[in-house]
Amino acid sequence: MARERTVVKGIVLRAVDTKESDKILTVLTPGGKTAVVAKGARSRKSRVTACTQLLAYAELTLTETHGWQYLGEGSSIELFEGVRQDIEMLSLASYFAELTEATALEDVESGGILSLLLNALYALGNLKKPPRLVKAAFELKLMSLIGFEPLADACAYCGRPEPEEPLLDVREGVVCCRACGKGERGLAMPLSPGALAAMRRVLYGDPKRLYSFSLEDADLKKLGDASETYVHTMLERGFKTLDFYKSLLL
Repeated sequence: MARERTVVKGIVLRAVDTKESDKILTVLTPGGKTAVVAKGARSRKSRVTACTQLLAYAELTLTETHGWQYLGEGSSIELFEGVRQDIEMLSLASYFAELTEATALEDVESGGILSLLLNALYALGNLKKPPRLVKAAFELKLMSLIGFEPLADACAYCGRPEPEEPLLDVREGVVCCRACGKGERGLAMPLSPGALAAMRRVLYGDPKRLYSFSLEDADLKKLGDASETYVHTMLERGFKTLDFYKSLLL
């Protein structure tokens, strides 16, 4: 009986060496996150070596056997060479992959998350957008896509459209004035009017123009600190790839 074959497009979020020349891949497709066994992928004669690298976006032919997906054929679509040639960008992209793996689910529609990751890698390697800007926008938009979008359209307590000395309460997931909600506030990260405007653009603006803005360094730092802290608080965990990326910046 012929085994059923499926063809999917996906990006490799993680690649683990196993046995002598095999890999087990974690791949994000429009249909969700899936584990794929790539037999012989580390062999010199393998035709799928390129498309089984971390962050490789490829068309994959899969065959299911005993509940496992096996890679039969693969054709690379984009390897993001511009990212791979720079250690800082590669480490940041690896953080994006780890964060995506931590939040994407199996067999759950993930087209939006896939597009977000692909566009982030393109913005880094091809458009040469500032890494700190791409990082903050990616983190905030990903949180939005998985159901943790912070409420940023007004102060959550007094309703003021432009909060005075705005803060992001990362535990409650709301923006507020510094003077509002003091008795209920958990951990609050300071924002500036520029950082808040950028946050709103990321959360509520056109996804196709996610990275098409600029910020002063001080505003970008506030946005980046707030987005990173928000991710860690919502997910209740840290990321080794992020730690490595930040070590390169010291």
